[in-house]
Amino acid sequence: MEESRIAQPIGTALDRFIKSNQDQFAFASGELSQLLRDIALASKVVNREVNKAGLIDIMGAMGSMNMGGDQQQKLDVLANIRFSRALMKGGEACALISEESESYLDLNNHGSYVIAIDPLDGSSNIDVNVSIGTIFSIYRRKSPPGTPIQQQDILQKGSEQVAAGYILYGSSTMLVYTTGYGVNGFTYEPTLGEYFLSHPNLRQPINGKIFSVNEGSYKSFSQSVRNYLHHCKDEGYTGRYIGSLVADFHRNLLKGGIYIYPSTAKDPNGKLRLMYECNALAFVAEQAGGKASDGKNRVLDIQPTSLHQRTPFYVGSRNMVEEAEKF
Repeated sequence: MEESRIAQPIGTALDRFIKSNQDQFAFASGELSQLLRDIALASKVVNREVNKAGLIDIMGAMGSMNMGGDQQQKLDVLANIRFSRALMKGGEACALISEESESYLDLNNHGSYVIAIDPLDGSSNIDVNVSIGTIFSIYRRKSPPGTPIQQQDILQKGSEQVAAGYILYGSSTMLVYTTGYGVNGFTYEPTLGEYFLSHPNLRQPINGKIFSVNEGSYKSFSQSVRNYLHHCKDEGYTGRYIGSLVADFHRNLLKGGIYIYPSTAKDPNGKLRLMYECNALAFVAEQAGGKASDGKNRVLDIQPTSLHQRTPFYVGSRNMVEEAEKF
């Protein structure tokens, strides 16, 4: 009895969890498992650099813009390098779509998967020590491995994702992902250098009391969006907006709520990118019982026409998103 109190179990390690659930994947040959391990490895390196950013002078802007039109941060570039190298060395990915690159990167012609990634979402918040994250999508290529990469491999609907998730670098670092069989969350244990299952079978509450939107842009919202925000306030909902997509999404996933980034006068197509931000989080939301919409249509059904395509985004508790759609 005394020994059991001293040696508390620490849970299931990510690598063991991936292996034990590999048969859920239609192409259970170990390729997807290797991809997830490559992403996890790169995230550990990025986590280390995020935590030491103030000590080794990698905070602040680069002085250039990324493909989304945002000020590129030093950590954006560094995270992009870390994930690109890990995926290239892993050998399972044929192409990488990244917010930090104009075109896709050709990694390995014999790889079977296409990765879409935002290497460091919300990186402008690093200077003020606010949670930031990585968002990733995994697609199976349609053309035969060993042949040139085709447009059909790159521009796939979100409904064709075979896995997706995010890493949250916050007070604790978490990796949350789905392969289409529910959502599981893993917390990083830095002294052991390993992710452990901490949030099995995550389910988003069907209703919530939190709405997350940048109300500083209120005057540029359509009247219908304004009406919905008035409705939220009339219902006594709580406004919570961090300004870091992964952090806002993660809170609402656990507690119930809706995240909104609508079209505005400045950005009529919305600001968030479909391929490497919205599709991944929409897949996670749906697998957790939530919903994701562009205000009218299911996000995962949108056919992309370009790598950096934007879309309005409403994601969160199912009943709240459906309520927002009515407006």
